[in-house]
Amino acid sequence: MRPFIKKFIFNSSSSSSSNDEVEDILLFEAERLSLEMSRGSTSCERRLYIDRGSIEGHNRLFNDYFAENPVYPHDRFRRRFRMSRNLFLRIQAAVEAHDPYFRQKRNAAGKLGLSSLQKITASLRMLAYGVTADFMDEYVRIGESTAITSLKKFTRVIISIFGAEYLRSPNSNDIARLLAIGENRGFPGMLGSIDCMHWKWKNCPSAWKGMYTGHIHEPTLILEAVASYDLWIWHAFFGMPGALNDINVLDRSNVFSELTQGRAPAVDFYAIFVKTIPAPQNNKTKHFVRCQESARKDVERAFGVLQSRFVIVRGLARYLEPNTLNDIMIACVVLHNMIVEDERHLHPQLDNNTYEDIEEGLPTPTVTHDRTPEFQDFIDRHIGIRSRDVHSQLQSDLVEHLWNIHSLA
Repeated sequence: MRPFIKKFIFNSSSSSSSNDEVEDILLFEAERLSLEMSRGSTSCERRLYIDRGSIEGHNRLFNDYFAENPVYPHDRFRRRFRMSRNLFLRIQAAVEAHDPYFRQKRNAAGKLGLSSLQKITASLRMLAYGVTADFMDEYVRIGESTAITSLKKFTRVIISIFGAEYLRSPNSNDIARLLAIGENRGFPGMLGSIDCMHWKWKNCPSAWKGMYTGHIHEPTLILEAVASYDLWIWHAFFGMPGALNDINVLDRSNVFSELTQGRAPAVDFYAIFVKTIPAPQNNKTKHFVRCQESARKDVERAFGVLQSRFVIVRGLARYLEPNTLNDIMIACVVLHNMIVEDERHLHPQLDNNTYEDIEEGLPTPTVTHDRTPEFQDFIDRHIGIRSRDVHSQLQSDLVEHLWNIHSLA
């Protein structure tokens, strides 16, 4: 229709037809187009508007979980939101104050929009259950596009507000506590265990699939993490392609950045990994393997708890943008640490008193903040980290140390 009109106008400009005739033709075509649209015989349809009743959705959500006498008790809230109500309200207040997007506003017609409770609840349910964006529409009354926008903004705000506190390197007090616990477990100088986890990327662009596909035979992204006995994740480095192995990821991560720059605390064995012994031949080495494999389970347990709390990182990653996936993973790690801190009193560690007694007699490591060392010092530290001789000597010393503890027990 439109090419015909344009052609007719072009031809009429060079003829003797009057402007009135052109206007009559255009008016006739406009009326015909309007009639076709009313009959649904054209693809130019109006956007469908759904009145979801967002106010009713907010009231239902508030009465179910946040009222003075809610419908569902605290244990149901904890199971469905993966955190206590007090922690949720703390997060909600911080997010609402930080980003105006989460504040309830009126539109141009004066109608109230979605509340922060609805947007944050939809975001958390998507993280916790790994569901699609429109899954919460029937209960929370939030559209698919709004739920996706809320999730992206929520993860960025969580990292911006809480990332510096809940995804930081251990300070002097943390190091003293971790060293005391490591000493009590038979590994002097142990701060935690390190490992990598793969997250399958369902919607990986076809051009990148070769780069992101490794031994799992599907495109994946890698999370490198360091976790301690209490499931706290001290270091998270995410986004490397799944075709890389753990050593390649380690070379690219910043886990040793402070150590190589001379700002790491002066503690024994801090720069060295302790691996297991394949095919141990005697009782000493067999005992060491049992202890080492027991201690390295810390990070594997942390991965398991992280994936059970936030199923989105256990299932298939559906988003196309690597930056979005990075925000989701790091935000889940930050929220995981916040939950660990909030519920620490519910899961007391064994022999806490013993650890505290050890801490009292343990010299507190000092963290230096001197200028960046010379390049040769930087190289020397890297060589020390990668030294096989140092690792072998450390492993032998720990074998003897653990065997002596076992013999005295």
